[in-house]
Amino acid sequence: MSDEPAAPAPAPLAVRLDEDGAVPWQPVSPRLVVARSLVLLAVAALPLLGTAVLAALVTPWAWLAAVAVLGALAGGSWVVRRQVPAITWAEGPEELVIRKGRLFRSLVSVPYGRLQFVDLHSGPLLRRLGMASLQLHTASPASGGSIPGLPTELAEGLRERLAARGESQRAGL
Repeated sequence: MSDEPAAPAPAPLAVRLDEDGAVPWQPVSPRLVVARSLVLLAVAALPLLGTAVLAALVTPWAWLAAVAVLGALAGGSWVVRRQVPAITWAEGPEELVIRKGRLFRSLVSVPYGRLQFVDLHSGPLLRRLGMASLQLHTASPASGGSIPGLPTELAEGLRERLAARGESQRAGL
């Protein structure tokens, strides 16, 4: 036995657990993979076209650069396919918890009483795919969070619920 004091246990999340005792994590839309892949393809298109033209007009050694761009595109596509399913969120009675990442994980807990406002963003590509992103703003920029790629109807409903919960819990301060 050691005379050292035991380390304090981490504070439990205030998220409601399901009947199995697990946190009911909600995934983002799988169409977010399509949106992010299209953006990745658009970013890689110009360097790929440039290296192909350079290879055709100047030197065939430029095909190595084109192959490198294709390799980077394939690697980026693999990362996107792994990254999107790792974005989940859970709505609890006192806080909204957002979990992201596989290798570098982050867990953000935003208490409803600290919410100042909730933004809903949807650019042309996300609107075309029926998705929106939710941005949570608190008094401290470090304690906010975002949930990308939610179906539009779900994002609008979640925004309304979060704004109402934030107002009701701030009223008690």
